[in-house]
Amino acid sequence: MPVGDRAVIEVRGLNLVFQTADAPVHALKDIDLTVKAGDFISFIGPSGCGKTTFLRVIADLEQPTAGTITVNGVSPRQARLKRAYGYVFQAAGLYPWRSIAGNVRLPLEIMGYSRAECDERAARTLELVGLSGFEGKFPWQLSGGMQQRASIARALAFDADLLLMDEPFGALDEISRDHLNEQLLALWAKTGKTVCFVTHSIPEAVYLSTRIVVMSPRPGRVIDVIDSPLPAERPLDIRESPEFLEIAARVREGLRAGHSYDD
Repeated sequence: MPVGDRAVIEVRGLNLVFQTADAPVHALKDIDLTVKAGDFISFIGPSGCGKTTFLRVIADLEQPTAGTITVNGVSPRQARLKRAYGYVFQAAGLYPWRSIAGNVRLPLEIMGYSRAECDERAARTLELVGLSGFEGKFPWQLSGGMQQRASIARALAFDADLLLMDEPFGALDEISRDHLNEQLLALWAKTGKTVCFVTHSIPEAVYLSTRIVVMSPRPGRVIDVIDSPLPAERPLDIRESPEFLEIAARVREGLRAGHSYDD
């Protein structure tokens, strides 16, 4: 899918320091990044490097201590109030006492949509993620992969242009993960969303992304931003191609280089 010229996220000189009882923790340092409309950007780095923290800053769940960030030209807080993004967490986070459709409807109900509109949007997004026919099931009746698809449907239900995904497939087995990676690419192509995706997996980052942001150990810095030359159509066996392996090697080198930095 072509990437547009419009900047959805603009970050300049962003820092975040957590004040703790022992000593300040510098989580993010001097982040500069532009995310364009239609981008699929993966953030990869070692555990504790600030990938999730950065996603939470975009979502107005954490506040930076220096620098600037805008989402659709406004502050993260204003973007949150405008419901400019959907957020998919590491765990599906579905309420066990609500049906799958009921879980997808929940944010729409909170926003005050009519029952008919809630039902229509829930049905449409469940169809989009391949869960038509499972509307009346409960989370415990679905596999982990299906639960995550329901979580994605919930994030898509109010049709925000930006989708923030925090390692949503990390706990799944490799077969389920491969299947969901394929489905996510197809979903991205259908919807034209801008996606920010956190992962620990080099193959996942390379397979999914238009650009890969490689981050250093804490304090999290941007070590490299890699533009992917891979075609929009990506069968799983593209992971065996020389182009794919070349990008994966560059990501690996960036991660290795990041460990050589002194704070």
